[in-house]
Amino acid sequence: MVPGTKGRPLLCWGQGGTRAPISSLHCLSLLEWTCLPGSQVTLCPGLAYPPGSRGPLCSILVGRFGCRATMMLGGALASLGMVASSFCRTLSQLYLTAGFITGLGMCFSFQSSITAMGLYFTRWRVLANALASAGVSLGIMLWPLLSRYLLEDLGWRGTFLIFGGVLLHGCVCGAILRPGAILRPVATSVAPKIREDLPPPSKRPTRGFLVACGQAIQRHLAFDILLHNAGYRVYTLGVVWMIMGFPLPHVFLVPYATRHGVDEHRAALLISIIGFSNIFLRPMAGLVAGRQDFASHRKYLFSLATLLNGLTNLVCTVSADFRVLVGYCLVYSVSMSGIGALLFQVLMDIVPMDRFPSALGLFTILESISILISPPLAGLLLDTTNNFSYVFYMSSFFLVSAALFMSGSFCALRKKERQSRQVQAEGAVTEAAPEGTLTVEDTDSSEKRLHTEIMYVTSV
Repeated sequence: MVPGTKGRPLLCWGQGGTRAPISSLHCLSLLEWTCLPGSQVTLCPGLAYPPGSRGPLCSILVGRFGCRATMMLGGALASLGMVASSFCRTLSQLYLTAGFITGLGMCFSFQSSITAMGLYFTRWRVLANALASAGVSLGIMLWPLLSRYLLEDLGWRGTFLIFGGVLLHGCVCGAILRPGAILRPVATSVAPKIREDLPPPSKRPTRGFLVACGQAIQRHLAFDILLHNAGYRVYTLGVVWMIMGFPLPHVFLVPYATRHGVDEHRAALLISIIGFSNIFLRPMAGLVAGRQDFASHRKYLFSLATLLNGLTNLVCTVSADFRVLVGYCLVYSVSMSGIGALLFQVLMDIVPMDRFPSALGLFTILESISILISPPLAGLLLDTTNNFSYVFYMSSFFLVSAALFMSGSFCALRKKERQSRQVQAEGAVTEAAPEGTLTVEDTDSSEKRLHTEIMYVTSV
């Protein structure tokens, strides 16, 4: 028995090949090497989750140097962190190398590639997002198998070294980006005209520095979009709430199956089934959502996929039989493919592309908070109840409530927008109506009064 794992599952990012470069097999090897509690070891992959809190820094680099240079820098940093991890002697050193440096590099590569893809495509953007996210599905299928093979032959140090070489290919991927994909954000505000009657601006350096910092934060963190764009605000809050439950099946499915007597190799196969299915389902979801008929309804399709994903997780609370779990993985893959294909496409539909890098930076910051909170919270629930069913109930609750919140809020915003357009149209018609005066003689007296005659003009 691995120290620190008796009686509870190993909570580890990268379980099943999610975006972190460290799988649960690495965590098991590190637990054997350090003999430390699992909560300390599993913090390392959590720090390596790509978007994380480095999104604003990536948006600054994308705006200053472009997507190509940022992606190449990300590949170099990710590779450097993995190679340096193979020479670490303490867990705190792994926090810095495999956690922070590798996570920083993967954030640069991930966010710059999403931005470049949004600039490459306009008509087929949804299908492009789906095909790009299919690479994640391929990693979900192959990463656990590759990790097991390398760990058995080379150990965790040699595995980190090999993964460093794999991540170095991010530089090659960045080098083949077209120069046209370099984004230069366009300023949306017009410089105010200088008036002679206004006093000259203050020359105090402190105030100027604070103003510059405020403008930089507003430009690269998109707080102005969060405050003034209701659709972006609703979508960001909904996704942040959804992420509290979305990754839990990836973390707990394999321990749940092994707890109920499923062989470890067959349990690990469940994650590979999800990955293999998504390779084909995500492009199909992109083709369907990319049709012109669904252009204005993609956010509702995303809410529907989130709702189905939450309801599907309830299957695991009924039975832990391997055949039932295989069926669950297939159904789960359908809703997961819709979420993966539309997650960033809906954001591109809501936010203008010249502000997309900064909006994506704030989006990933808030998303990473949920990602760091969700697995430990579910682990605490499991330690308290010693029942996996409550974990899947928790996942379903967050997903279903997020889907209902997003769909209801988007419907309310759409209704409000229609009403405002109707009021504006009626106001325009009233202003355009000609006014005339009509003289009317009062029947009771001989006085004549002037009355305003309003002529309403309508069109069919």
